Amino acid sequence: ITTILNPLKLNKGYPFLMLSMWGMIMTSSICLLQKDLKSLIAYSSVSHMALVIVAIMIQTPWSFMGATALMIAHGLTSSMLFCLANTNYERVHSRTMILARGLQTLLPLMATWWLMASLTNLALPPSINLIGELFIITASFSWSNITIILMGMNMMITALYSLYMLIITQRGKYTHHINNIKPSFTRENALMALHILPLLLLTLNPKMILGPLYCKYSLMKPKIVIEYGNQYFLSTEKFAELLFMLPHLKCGFFHF
Repeated sequence: ITTILNPLKLNKGYPFLMLSMWGMIMTSSICLLQKDLKSLIAYSSVSHMALVIVAIMIQTPWSFMGATALMIAHGLTSSMLFCLANTNYERVHSRTMILARGLQTLLPLMATWWLMASLTNLALPPSINLIGELFIITASFSWSNITIILMGMNMMITALYSLYMLIITQRGKYTHHINNIKPSFTRENALMALHILPLLLLTLNPKMILGPLYCKYSLMKPKIVIEYGNQYFLSTEKFAELLFMLPHLKCGFFHF
């Protein structure tokens, strides 16, 4: 999309932006009506990717960094949720959430993984999911003030269906058809740990994914006027330092 619409014109960007925002709200609302666990997780991914499309269409450094962070973070979160849904299906043999209720008392460690996945899905501070969403919200608010209402609604609905999914599947009294349920296996716990550990590492050090983008856009920003003879050139600070190191080049630097 950025290749086709580069440089982005307002009359071309508005339809895609409004369609993405509308789809973001609609798919989030559909999640509240779902009874199928995997369908809920799938619609949640669609809602988050609509938010990423909004960020890509705005085309600012903050929006690109937010889109990158949210794509990676939600990719790990969504994969973890699908894995957890599969562990429920292997024991309950149904994707209906109400039939899998009360598993917290039977599988306490798996309930811990459900809690961590649900909290990262709703962008609990200070997760990398929240960092990505804050970048996108800030960029969209700079683009248009009215978007803060839609973004706020989306965050509220996301929190609602994430908690709804967690409470329905883990809390309450388990149904009578659950007999001789299998305990959680080491391979399942290892799989969940391999999902949550990268999220924790990215939360502690977001520069692992945002660092290259930040350096790229900081180098693109003109910071110095270079005087060479009777001509003046706009340049970046890093490029000016390289020019200054050349012994045969005589030029002056003026910060602004």
